[in-house]
Amino acid sequence: MSDTNQTLETEQKALDINLDDNIYGTFSEIGAGQEVARYFFQVGAGSGTIAKTMSAYDKVYSDKIYGPEPSGRYVCESRLYKMLNHEYDLMTTRLQNERPGSNFFVFADTVSAINFSRTILGNGWLGLRFQLHPDGEPNDLIVHARMHDTDNRLQQQAIGILGVNMVHACYMRRGSLEELIKSLLDGLRGRVSIDMIRLSGPDFRDVDNRLLSLYLVKYGLTKVSMFGADRCPVHASEFLYRKSCLVVRGSFRPVTLVNFDMIQSAYAQFRQTKGVEARKSHLLAEITLSNLAGENDTVDDQDFLDRAELLNAIGQTVVITNCDSYQELTHYLEEYKVPLIGLVIGVRELLDEMTQRYYDNLDGKLLSAFGELFARTVQFFVYPAQQEGSAELMTAQNLPVPEGVRFLYQHLLEGKQIVDIEGFNPDLLHIYSKRVLEMIANTEEGWEQMVPAKVADLVKQKCLFGYPAQSMEFDY
Repeated sequence: MSDTNQTLETEQKALDINLDDNIYGTFSEIGAGQEVARYFFQVGAGSGTIAKTMSAYDKVYSDKIYGPEPSGRYVCESRLYKMLNHEYDLMTTRLQNERPGSNFFVFADTVSAINFSRTILGNGWLGLRFQLHPDGEPNDLIVHARMHDTDNRLQQQAIGILGVNMVHACYMRRGSLEELIKSLLDGLRGRVSIDMIRLSGPDFRDVDNRLLSLYLVKYGLTKVSMFGADRCPVHASEFLYRKSCLVVRGSFRPVTLVNFDMIQSAYAQFRQTKGVEARKSHLLAEITLSNLAGENDTVDDQDFLDRAELLNAIGQTVVITNCDSYQELTHYLEEYKVPLIGLVIGVRELLDEMTQRYYDNLDGKLLSAFGELFARTVQFFVYPAQQEGSAELMTAQNLPVPEGVRFLYQHLLEGKQIVDIEGFNPDLLHIYSKRVLEMIANTEEGWEQMVPAKVADLVKQKCLFGYPAQSMEFDY
């Protein structure tokens, strides 16, 4: 599709909103996001939609309107909510009696586009507070966007298109959550990523925002999204900024005692690592899209929610990624100035990684390949495994790496970029998720002793992973 067609499509969306007499609202934009209102003005019929537009560009002036930001950061989620709260209160106070049949909205954004020296790459928070019924309580759509154009003007244009897409999606695409989300990048594929979304309000009470986080990754709006133990989507810029994090990648289908032991022992060790402030560290449980994919590479939404529910039940923040390589994830986290990234890896997975890199780089690029993986800010924590036919455990220290990479591997061990996890429970190493899953589905006894108590209770209560529903007995 040409740029012209994309622009026409955006203009048509703006016109659709302008021609709906029941939609009326305010645009408030800070920073590079001052292009959204322009689309609604230039297509005509804007007087039927636009109550007010404003841009409190000066920080002092902005503080007088919305209040100061204690963190000193203006491109942040809290700023966006202050803007939405203030402007929506004004809208309803001043116009509720004047326009009794209107569905009010406030669109707000706080955006920082790419700067001349490329030290700021371009990102922003955008939100829409909107009514779907006159006099009804409003709903909120909140997103975080990352811009990929390398020109300031183009990034501003992209934010304008995204803003129009958001307003149009909430009013015209709300019948299908998947279509709503996919439409946000109409005309913007490759130019913008959306890596956090939150939809809330009386008209969306049944929406599970964890599923929306999955859709962002599933439909290519981002490679990384996350939500907290409270099941609410979060963004790395808000809770990981300048904090170290440990990532545990797994299938978690279901969470077993081995998974729990790996999480606990690795995190306890990570928090003691030099350069990590314990109170400024986070643990992330990562599920990759490839790990979620079943037959025909399809993703079962309910299967995902089952895994997410178990991880949240044991207090974990969940990261969904389409990062087959660890480098993609670490590059994403490094953009938020995470000082140290710990990656928990099973010893057999480490062996596969080392072997694969060795044989993929026999053309002389071996050092470069390992340098990309074992960056200065990345440390691998290795969980052991039982060796077949031997009482000795396989660990990072005795890993049988290929001869051609042994010297380099030893250097990584000595530099503490690869370390064995200490304090693990060797009595749990015989537990495998696949076997537990089979036992649950086949109603075999004993699986409850292989998973945390909370996990066992939830599997039974909600009949997860094929656990049979209890037949109901009736007295006659």
